[in-house]
Amino acid sequence: MNSAGSNPLVRTVASTQSEMTEIILPNDTNTLGHLLGGRLMHFIDLTGAMAAYRHSRTHVVTAAMDHIDFIRPVHLGDLVTLKSSVNRAFAHSMEVGVKVWAENTRTASIAHVASAYLVFVAVDESGRLQAVPQLIPETPDEIRRYADALRRRKYREAESARRKQERLATAAQEEAEAGKP
Repeated sequence: MNSAGSNPLVRTVASTQSEMTEIILPNDTNTLGHLLGGRLMHFIDLTGAMAAYRHSRTHVVTAAMDHIDFIRPVHLGDLVTLKSSVNRAFAHSMEVGVKVWAENTRTASIAHVASAYLVFVAVDESGRLQAVPQLIPETPDEIRRYADALRRRKYREAESARRKQERLATAAQEEAEAGKP
């Protein structure tokens, strides 16, 4: 235990699991009666934040919605269930996976409709970074997701460095062109 006494330094994936169910109403849909992608992203962000809060026990902010797959449309009147858990914890951040299912309320058929990976950063009330407890994966699936999260993190870091270099090169070129007669 840390000095707070109630915030262990290690947590399990199971302790972070969160679930949310929503009914899709007309205000959530486009002109075809399908759930708006942005609305689904909002639901994903909320459910992901719940898992991150459960793990960190402090404020969290969304740093990235790293990847999202829209697999099939969700229709007006469907029930959407989102399930999330922390895949891996780093010093101040956590990768959270969210899976989304839609249930047709008339036929009771359930289909996997979306999946996403998000990164949340733990902060205090002033926005200062907070340490995140370690995460212990226990099942084979949790161990696989734990390893996969590290690969995604390395890719995110490499891509971030590439974009930064690209911005610097563009700024230098624009500066050079501005100085030409």
